[in-house]
Amino acid sequence: MTRDAPAFLAVIEANKGIIYKVANFYCRNADNRKDLVQEIMVQLWLSFNKYDEKYSITTWMYRIALNVSISFYRKENRRDTINHPMPGEILILYEADTGSPQAEVELLYRCIRELKEIDRAVILLYLEGSAQQEIAEILGLSLTNVSTKVSRIKQQLKTAFSNLTT
Repeated sequence: MTRDAPAFLAVIEANKGIIYKVANFYCRNADNRKDLVQEIMVQLWLSFNKYDEKYSITTWMYRIALNVSISFYRKENRRDTINHPMPGEILILYEADTGSPQAEVELLYRCIRELKEIDRAVILLYLEGSAQQEIAEILGLSLTNVSTKVSRIKQQLKTAFSNLTT
């Protein structure tokens, strides 16, 4: 693969969904999410010449996007802790209509946002249909660790979802 701007843009265009999915999972605020997407793009560009073709391009993109997002998330949380903003749950007063599929999806995403950063990355990749071996490669974890995490995260989400809907 040639490593020039047109090649980079072609890769991004073909796989831009990865960038947006990861950014949406790690950033709630729309303005900050735009900054996060931009930072992911910058890091992808800076790493493009270092891409190792023995890995799939999507694995490479996920790895960079997740690493950038986790760092961004940590910085954002530090800023939020210092500023003590009002929790979003207080600002959004609504009665959960758990009868509709859309409301259930929103509740599930709410539960996912409460997970630790690495667990959020695991479940994002799992929900995308990535094999556990691929998740292990992307996140630098062992296959056993991924398998254990997936099982525990499912149980944690099931409990949290149940608590929200009862």
